[in-house]
Amino acid sequence: MQEVIFSGMRPTGRLQLGNLFGALKNWVELQNQGHRCFYCIVDWHAMTTAYDDPREIKENTREILIDWLSAGLDPEKSVIFRQSAVKEHAELHLLFSMFTPLSWLERCPTYKDQIQQIDRTDLRTYGFLGYPLLQTADILLYRGTAVPVGEDQAPHIEMAREVARRFNFLYGRVFPEPKTFLNEYKLIPGLDGRKMSKSYGNTIHMSADPEEVQEKVRLMVTDPQRIRKTDPGDPEVCTVYRFRQIFDQADGEEFARRCRLGMVGCVECKGNLAGKMQQTLAPLHEKRQMLKKDPGLLEDVLQDGAQRAREVARETMEEVRLVMGLE
Repeated sequence: MQEVIFSGMRPTGRLQLGNLFGALKNWVELQNQGHRCFYCIVDWHAMTTAYDDPREIKENTREILIDWLSAGLDPEKSVIFRQSAVKEHAELHLLFSMFTPLSWLERCPTYKDQIQQIDRTDLRTYGFLGYPLLQTADILLYRGTAVPVGEDQAPHIEMAREVARRFNFLYGRVFPEPKTFLNEYKLIPGLDGRKMSKSYGNTIHMSADPEEVQEKVRLMVTDPQRIRKTDPGDPEVCTVYRFRQIFDQADGEEFARRCRLGMVGCVECKGNLAGKMQQTLAPLHEKRQMLKKDPGLLEDVLQDGAQRAREVARETMEEVRLVMGLE
């Protein structure tokens, strides 16, 4: 059965490996399976935490588009567009806000977490409180049936299901209840072993050149109890081993076995991993360099995607207004 897939990312700069393995590889696979895919650069969502200085959003939109295309998203197979180019997102969000209980927004776990973690900007705004409802409008505007997300976003998809259910009860069945597609990798480690995040300064760009990859791998945290090369190591506490499970499953367990026996040193192990990562990431880096030279192509992708998205959005909103008695 062909699913209608919707997902998006906020334009906050160049993407890192967490984005590649946590989302983009899944998106590419879904598009190549023949599903009807809508992938949206959600610039209005970026405004919820960058309302005081939104000037970088336009450039970041270009950067994220380059990364998407480098990773294999194909504008011939997927609708790729910018959220603010389709005004129906805002209209549907407004209509949903009329019947969505405030408690549904206040109980959102990511809202509570980010209020505590982000102190550089005052997030006590309606826009930030309401962003899960805008996300719901994003999905349901295209009558999405499945949403590929990380585990931390699963509560948002449950909220989209509740909003769809409530709308259908109040006005008549218009929207499907979208299901969650959890990404394969739940947590991509950073250089220090924590979750890869720009706020921690522990990221690796997905389009990193070979020199950057080499330097980043050199900085990865290994078993702190291992002093000498011949000391038995514990791969389970080693960031290098966790990256091997992503980039080098075939040889990873052999390196882990030798590590436990004190038969391989961290320098050799890191050098081998760096080579595997460079081999995987080199095509992405090369494609990014090529795309940067063709800004006209990037704009064409966004304009064509917006036109295709608007056609679907208009049809949805015509039916929404009709069942709500607004026209």
